[in-house]
Amino acid sequence: PAQQELALQRFLSNVDEEALQFVRREVYIRFFSIAPGGQDFFKQSSSRLHFIVDKVLSMTLEMYQKPTRMVEDLSGLGLRHVGYGIPTDYFGPFVSSCVQVMRRLTDDDDVEEAFRWSLGLVSRILTRVISEGSTLVMTAINANSARQLEKAVSNAPRGERALWALKVQVGTQSISPLLWAIDSYSIDTARAMLVDLLTIRGDRDRYYYGMDIMFERHPDLIKRLCTDAPSLLPVLLDGLVWRSRFASGGMRRVNYYIKHLIVDAQGDFSPALGWMVEHKSGKIMCHPAVAFVTDLVWHRVALRTFLFGRLWFLFTLVVFVLSQSVLNHMESSQDEVRIAIFVCRCFLYCCSMGHGLLYHSRRTVRSIRNKQFVRSGRCLVPAYWANWQDLASLLLTVALLLMLCVEPILHCLGEGDGDTMFMRSCEAARSIADVYAILSSVAMLLYFLLLADLSVFSTRVSAYVLVCGQLHSEVSLYLFALTFFVAAFAGAVNCLAQNNDDFIGIPQAALNLYRIGFGMFATLHFEKLTDEPMLMLCVVAYVVIVVVFLLNLLIAQLNCAYNSTYEDMIGFARLNRSRVVCETVPSVPAARWERFVDSLGMEDRLEFMEGDLGVAGGVQIYEPASAHFTTVDTVCRFAGSTSPAARWPHEDKVGEVNEADRFDRLEKLMNKMTTRAAGSHRRENSSRGGSVSGVDLTISQEDSSTSA
Repeated sequence: PAQQELALQRFLSNVDEEALQFVRREVYIRFFSIAPGGQDFFKQSSSRLHFIVDKVLSMTLEMYQKPTRMVEDLSGLGLRHVGYGIPTDYFGPFVSSCVQVMRRLTDDDDVEEAFRWSLGLVSRILTRVISEGSTLVMTAINANSARQLEKAVSNAPRGERALWALKVQVGTQSISPLLWAIDSYSIDTARAMLVDLLTIRGDRDRYYYGMDIMFERHPDLIKRLCTDAPSLLPVLLDGLVWRSRFASGGMRRVNYYIKHLIVDAQGDFSPALGWMVEHKSGKIMCHPAVAFVTDLVWHRVALRTFLFGRLWFLFTLVVFVLSQSVLNHMESSQDEVRIAIFVCRCFLYCCSMGHGLLYHSRRTVRSIRNKQFVRSGRCLVPAYWANWQDLASLLLTVALLLMLCVEPILHCLGEGDGDTMFMRSCEAARSIADVYAILSSVAMLLYFLLLADLSVFSTRVSAYVLVCGQLHSEVSLYLFALTFFVAAFAGAVNCLAQNNDDFIGIPQAALNLYRIGFGMFATLHFEKLTDEPMLMLCVVAYVVIVVVFLLNLLIAQLNCAYNSTYEDMIGFARLNRSRVVCETVPSVPAARWERFVDSLGMEDRLEFMEGDLGVAGGVQIYEPASAHFTTVDTVCRFAGSTSPAARWPHEDKVGEVNEADRFDRLEKLMNKMTTRAAGSHRRENSSRGGSVSGVDLTISQEDSSTSA
């Protein structure tokens, strides 16, 4: 082997680009001539096929250099080929084609033998892996047939049924049939697998439920579904809810198996809810399982932490209002008022602005370090600016910083005496007073804008706020159209020979046209328009276009947009609450989180009915019987043997007739009837033929006797 490895390494290192291109082209020409059917399995481009040949050449040498790692890599490659459904019969012709092409490039027997042995070993490993990994489940996935999958898993022992859908093991490598079905877009098969895994089956000894093993095998399954197969997410969530078909006292027993939606393998908060928030689907957030998880974590854990965090913000808002809108209108000659204003502003600059500077500095540095940017126009900005709350907080911090730079008290420190300290009005501050007032107004608006985040306490208020955010584009279009017509008519009326003071000059005319559009133009000024007929005509045309047409068009647009948004309004509100939960839970103390998880008792088995202990991993509640009406018991119960090695008896789908099997039976019956009718017709013809032959024979005998 060492001599062969050295010869093969020397040969491959001396192969030039022209020879390599010849190998890439000639291998497939010879392979397709030996096995024409192989063309049906090579759908990739020529560059991809050339890449495969290059990998084959490198693998033959690596088999000598790193045999252990190559066996593991080939096992993984073979399991992927199981999903591709490639017959192993084509490996032999492909190896022969490669060896024939290699023989044309060299006369060295050591090189040829080394290449033949290595590539043959690769082929045998792949053949073994594919043969062992080609299970009935993988065959059903390749055909994307839910019926084939049901028949395949029905052959599994009841104790291993879930593993058949989640793991195919060959050597040290394994592949997940469920993930392969999702990656290969075999949606029907993946849906059938999820339904089978999340169906509760039971015998006299125990219940079988695939939730735990499914999430242990694939902790990021929800993330994969959100990304690659969102249509399967409701199927998974439906399987996490069990409802009793019996009601007592108007209430129904409901089990939510949400263990893996709340905690991960380490006992921390599960990222599953965050993945669904990133998916941004209001319908998913309204699913009973997701809504229950969100409300449970919100009321039991996140609410207190969120409220404590917002109390500090509310306190700073109250201080800001006192400093800028209440105390500044009191008598400034009183020392108590001036001292109170000074203390409030010192608190704002040190605490509110200081906290904002520290927070945004950390987030910006973290975004730069992790290269988390989003494009805004032609500029790259930190990714966290995409969240409007973070952006508003950043603008508020900048506004407070600018207010500190032009603070009148600081500019008047050197002008007052001991009796008039902390003055806000002096000669030095007179030029910056207006700038400070504007910055103060902007900061006040930003404070109250951030206060809208408290709407999460009520899903109804939160839904209203979110709908307002969804409809702002319609108002923007109206303002754009209004500005266009204001500019047009402002220029038009100044082309007229008119002396009305309200419309002389384009700026003055535009201002008054805006007033007319918003209903702020005084009636007395309309009376002056009667002296200018052409001006009056232009204003009337403007009123018809803006007030009559555009305003009613805006109302119609808002009505239509609201109707389309109303259906997802609660979903948007729950999405907002879930986002707040995901942001708040990481700051919850670990001890309180552990107490919350322990209080749920998810390690205890939940009852299906009185005295009937089912499976663990969930939380049981009672809901009104009319909330989700059901008459079907979704737990499949079987008599007979209770051995985990025994297969489950044949079962129909819960709550529905297996239409596919019914049509199959009907088709077989029709084929049998057709065959039977055809056979009867043939027998009838043969009997008629025999009778006719007998008659002919009798007639011929009679003719012969007559002739004699």
